[in-house]
Amino acid sequence: MPLWTRLPAGIIFIMLSLTLGACVNSGSAKKIKAENIIVNNHLQQIFIQSLTHLQQQQYDEAITLLEEFTTKEKRIAAPFVNLGMAYSRRGKTRQAEQNFISALRLDIGHAVANNELGLLYRKTGNFGAARTSYQNALTQHPDYLPARKNLAILCEIYLHDLPCALEHYQAYLSYQPDEKIIADWVLELRQRMQTR
Repeated sequence: MPLWTRLPAGIIFIMLSLTLGACVNSGSAKKIKAENIIVNNHLQQIFIQSLTHLQQQQYDEAITLLEEFTTKEKRIAAPFVNLGMAYSRRGKTRQAEQNFISALRLDIGHAVANNELGLLYRKTGNFGAARTSYQNALTQHPDYLPARKNLAILCEIYLHDLPCALEHYQAYLSYQPDEKIIADWVLELRQRMQTR
């Protein structure tokens, strides 16, 4: 089961840029390699500190650190995603959207960036853009269950597209067959569709 399916919604932060791992270059200085990009120790520490602040819901502190990181390193998607999430949690929609879009320019199929952007668009009433964002996440990551569930909810509640909702709830259950709440939603949805 992927890690993101076990984490509560809203606290998924891209730990160390998804694939940050320590490596040693030809000298003795330790560096971080992320998405085939070397990140120096100073930026690594900034990123780690920002994660601590995010986990403790200290969004202003995280924003300060992530702004510093993204000013110096613009080639990695995850810090932009985390910055977007921090801005979103602070209610700064425009800044959140800009950072999610920056992340997606680097990685168009980034599951978390697309899901978070979809949530932001749904919250602001831009349902068509929300649907597109969720679908973009699922194109490359069909097992990314938060986007699958959010697309189903969007289709059911906001778009009133019950076949779409049923499709995505069932797809969710194909990955998590023991998810009782979703199974109950599927039963209820099928009943509603039969009475139409």
